[in-house]
Amino acid sequence: MIFSSLDGIDIGEFIICTYSLETEASSNIYPIAREIAIGMTTGTWVPVPQETEEIRRKHVGRVVGVYETPNFEREIPPEIGKRYFIVQIAIPCVNFSPQITMLLSTVAGNDITVTYRVKLLDIRFPEGFAKAFRGPKFGIAGIREVLGVGQRPLILNMIKPCVGIDPSVGAQLFYEAALGGVDIVKDDEVLANTSYSPIVDRVKAFMAKERQAFEETGEHTLYAVNITDEVDRLKENAYRVMEAGGNCLMVNYLSTGVSALRMLAEDTAIKIPILVHFCLASSFSGSPNSGISAPLLLGKLSRLAGGDLVVYPAPYGKFLFLQESYLRVAHLLRAPFYHIKSAFPAPAGGVHAGNLSPIIRDLGYDCIIGVGGGIHGHKMGATAGAKSVRQAIDAFMSNIPLEEAAKKDKELAVAMESWGFRE
Repeated sequence: MIFSSLDGIDIGEFIICTYSLETEASSNIYPIAREIAIGMTTGTWVPVPQETEEIRRKHVGRVVGVYETPNFEREIPPEIGKRYFIVQIAIPCVNFSPQITMLLSTVAGNDITVTYRVKLLDIRFPEGFAKAFRGPKFGIAGIREVLGVGQRPLILNMIKPCVGIDPSVGAQLFYEAALGGVDIVKDDEVLANTSYSPIVDRVKAFMAKERQAFEETGEHTLYAVNITDEVDRLKENAYRVMEAGGNCLMVNYLSTGVSALRMLAEDTAIKIPILVHFCLASSFSGSPNSGISAPLLLGKLSRLAGGDLVVYPAPYGKFLFLQESYLRVAHLLRAPFYHIKSAFPAPAGGVHAGNLSPIIRDLGYDCIIGVGGGIHGHKMGATAGAKSVRQAIDAFMSNIPLEEAAKKDKELAVAMESWGFRE
């Protein structure tokens, strides 16, 4: 019963979890896999009287795949110190209702994660389980419609400095970025509802500048105000933002909890997009031998819970983040996923006009380019910084080399002189 294959179970009744597992060369993988499958579901480290055959038949996890890499078949070389496996375990959906909290408690929070060097890489959800989730309200198509922007990458700006400024100063920075062509401006993840900058005051000040910028440019700008707070205050914050005229929300979704994001996204009274920020992700994903993979955490789960756009590390700026992970996050945000709408990948971190081209080359036009200091730190000011980013995007889309475009676009030229460039 414990050991099976994917062909031997009804995949509509099981969640399939894929793990990486490191063992000593002398270890036997099958008792370990068996212990993990039982430990996540029906059993503990010692048999107990009430764990009946009927309970095990309905509720025990099944080991449906064990794959070693490299795949030793005949003998283990004597110099090998560790062995590396991919293990797939099927968890009966009946063990929990369609919710993320108990799902993660089962497949990533159980004591197996501190007993073995094991990392959750992916989860395959059966359609019946996924049907209970609504996913993003707007998604890629909806956000494009709200902004009236067709086939080009969007630009996201982060207000800098991150904290310490009052709403009027932040609103002026918003205005300068919006004049330069930014599509979305967000709070920094470390700024939420503070005594010196309450969210309602920020929304009123920023949205007044949004209307002013629209009158001058004909382009709307979303303001993603950070409502991160204690869970019992999240909805109140969201409602206050909308009452004040706000047009976008931002949530540090791992700090507040994945299910808190779902609560906001599935509230029919909340009618504006939700930006999801990745902060705290490295605490879950940073180790190669434990935790939850970044693509699952920032890609599939954030989308399932309802994030419309997800800010996460770009590999071309200041963050230590592998290109493979960054690409996979984007794949999982946009790939077909039952009825769930696609969400915008928004790579950010040390991105500026001179190094954004590889992001568009990697991800195509359905992405958001996140630029903070590359706009507000521009020598000609924030409006020029925003213009330099639009100029770099336009050059890429027109197949014009950046050096050539910089000959006519002074804002782009200054950005490249300041920070360099890569095609």
